[in-house]
Amino acid sequence: MTIKVLCVDDHPLLREGVARKIERQPDMEVVGTAGTGQEAVMMYLRHRPDIVLMDLQLPGMGGQQAIEAIRREDPNAKIIVLTILGGDEDIYRAIRAGAASYLLKSSLSQDLIATVREVFAGERPMPPEVAERLAARENQSGLSTREIQILELIAKGLRNKEIAAELGIGQETVQTHIKRLFVKLHVSDRTAAVTVALGRGIVHLP
Repeated sequence: MTIKVLCVDDHPLLREGVARKIERQPDMEVVGTAGTGQEAVMMYLRHRPDIVLMDLQLPGMGGQQAIEAIRREDPNAKIIVLTILGGDEDIYRAIRAGAASYLLKSSLSQDLIATVREVFAGERPMPPEVAERLAARENQSGLSTREIQILELIAKGLRNKEIAAELGIGQETVQTHIKRLFVKLHVSDRTAAVTVALGRGIVHLP
């Protein structure tokens, strides 16, 4: 049986390179490629591939949203994330969205083909470094949606007054949220909070 694969990445050279690697396998076939999340969903519905290789950093609809959209249409869709984003929060969100496995592009050459075959067979393989980061997240206190919103605005350089106006809440409420997220991130200032949040994939800069 031939494994039909859809390759999704916004970088044409990388997308083509992955497609060529897949096509060289005697038991695999690339049935389509996409450069955006919207294209990924349309291509999935058109070709119904066995495996989707999904980047997370896509223009418009991001990879996580594309995973969710595909899984809504087909709860049995088998999706492998292939990304440079290695933060524990990135991994957690992708798995929660329905990804069966998560590969970093740095491990592309040695793990990709084996992972495609394993996921096709119904397994959910996870590279050791990814599994370790996901396990580490379980020991972290999760941030609320409001705390993440505030972190994103802090990362954009907004002060408390501006954050309050942006979210339509009081400055004291903003300060309370900031204190709580400092505790959860084990930091004592805004710069450190943003640094940790970026490193873990809680927030991303444009």
